[in-house]
Amino acid sequence: MLSILIPVYNYNAFSLVSELATQCNLSGINYEILCQDDASNSSENLKNQKINSLPNGSFFINEINLGRGKNINSLAQKAKYDWLLILDCDTFPVHQNFISNYIDKISKNAKKVFFGGILYENKKPEKEQFLRWVYGKERETQSILTSNLLIKKELFLKFPFDESITKYGYEDLVFFSVLKSNKIEISKIENPTYHLNLETSELFLNKTKTALENLHFLYNENKISKNDSKIIKAFEVLKAFKMTGFVSFLFLKNKKKYEENLLSQKPYLFVFDFYKLGYFSNLNNIKR
Repeated sequence: MLSILIPVYNYNAFSLVSELATQCNLSGINYEILCQDDASNSSENLKNQKINSLPNGSFFINEINLGRGKNINSLAQKAKYDWLLILDCDTFPVHQNFISNYIDKISKNAKKVFFGGILYENKKPEKEQFLRWVYGKERETQSILTSNLLIKKELFLKFPFDESITKYGYEDLVFFSVLKSNKIEISKIENPTYHLNLETSELFLNKTKTALENLHFLYNENKISKNDSKIIKAFEVLKAFKMTGFVSFLFLKNKKKYEENLLSQKPYLFVFDFYKLGYFSNLNNIKR
């Protein structure tokens, strides 16, 4: 019936796995929960070993870092059931009928891909984490991601994650782009998980830069189009009007001011949007 795949990196996933196992047991289905740490060398892995004590739980550790997409591909190859539920290790089901909701979709619906949604808790986090929290609540809750995704195994194996993407960022976008180009419908349903692990604003900003560098690579390799990314769409408009150099200049001139806002307790997402566009424009100017 169901193989639950959880890519792990420097995180204690036991409470998530324990909750999923409880829900699966109550549903009376055949299932397995496969977790795989991506060579984080973390002390959290000592806690994650407890996953192996659960009847249908398995915890693996990669000897070398694969990257998130390739790590999930590896888990999918190990899976033995027809349906895959992909969950990030730092998520947690909002409702106690999380698993049964997905089982209902499997048994009553011919569609092959379902995204359950992501939520963020309303309680304000520590002041150092505001950017990640604000962005998550305003943007990620409106997006389709692979952090809570149900998909037929045969379909995933036919269209796995692009293994040329080894850095953080935008592997979801490429994955969904391939599905859409093959006329595969992705249905968003109300079956959310909370995203629990909030990075500091500084770490999130640095990861955003890495992601934009990844996007730059994907753009130049023609693995992603303007229809897949608002940043690329905006960049190509600037390019058509020969304004990428000007935007890059504004970004570099005001970079410190933008970062002061983004690392503050009142980060503005329009500043974040321009920061990303400016950073991306500057990458393309550098690579000329």
